[in-house]
Amino acid sequence: MLNQVYRLVSPRQFEVETVAEEVDADDLIVRPKFLSICHADTRYFFGQRSQAALRAKLPMALIHEAVGEVVYDPRNEYKPGTLVAMVPNTPVKKDSIIQENYLPSSRFRSSGYDGFMQEYVCLRRDRAITVPSDFDPHMAAFIEMVSVGVQALTKLESTMDEDQRVIGIWGDGNLGYITATLVKQIFPDSQLLVFGRHQSKLDYFSFADKTYLVDDIPADVKVSQALECTGGQGSEAAIQQIIQHIQPMGTAILMGVSENPVGIDTRSVLAEGLTLRGVSRSSREDFKRAVDILSSSPVTRERLQNLVGYVQKVSSIQDITNFFDSALTNYWGKEVMEWDV
Repeated sequence: MLNQVYRLVSPRQFEVETVAEEVDADDLIVRPKFLSICHADTRYFFGQRSQAALRAKLPMALIHEAVGEVVYDPRNEYKPGTLVAMVPNTPVKKDSIIQENYLPSSRFRSSGYDGFMQEYVCLRRDRAITVPSDFDPHMAAFIEMVSVGVQALTKLESTMDEDQRVIGIWGDGNLGYITATLVKQIFPDSQLLVFGRHQSKLDYFSFADKTYLVDDIPADVKVSQALECTGGQGSEAAIQQIIQHIQPMGTAILMGVSENPVGIDTRSVLAEGLTLRGVSRSSREDFKRAVDILSSSPVTRERLQNLVGYVQKVSSIQDITNFFDSALTNYWGKEVMEWDV
């Protein structure tokens, strides 16, 4: 099968390449329909990665958050037109201990391997998760990010002690909002506190029990467990505040990606017996749990639909460039492409 792949070849420059795809019985052919971008995509597009990283990764098709319609299934297990979430992590090995999203051998789309900016995606069938018909497709576009929140909270469940009274989230952006929404489903009896830098963004967290600006946290505020969802240079300050406000023996899940090393007050971590656990990306099982949570909770779907911040139909390379430029100025929520190339 000949396929058109839209690859970023250098910052702000896309080219279309025709690729011959080999399709076997374990594959599906999926037509991407709704694509959502994340900060990793924009860093590549605007050349904000190191020159060494850009040389190593490019040319490459961007986007790892997407849903699409099945157009061909050699086994006839999927009807044409079935909407599926596409799992970007593709393991090539199995390990009895290390999960697929942490195996160095796994291939992750839009990070060294072509993402979903393609005319068609030749997708291994175990990388497809059916999306219920009553899901809003713009919200469904970022199920991958929801699955990352599920991965983090699943790891919190398995790592933390029995104290679930107060869950604290540091970060008022997209990742913080998604994770906070999931906390209300996975830990329904816990009090949810959200800590952020912008009151205008914290106002979106109306379902939280309490929100705080990070420069105005009362000294007596304590959380049982915590999740860091800031990333970048904000990670260091967020981790330090978590250490100050978490109960002894608590667990902090670290989710934000930072390009540079950050300092951690290890003396306090040791003195209070804290657990710091890093999580990254997600697995097929996280996708399945994410879809199950969304299927059983219309209120969660409604909250996540509020995260759709900017939508644009894309039909050409110029449209793609315009979309990334517009996304840069979007203040709140996820940016979604209606893919029509």
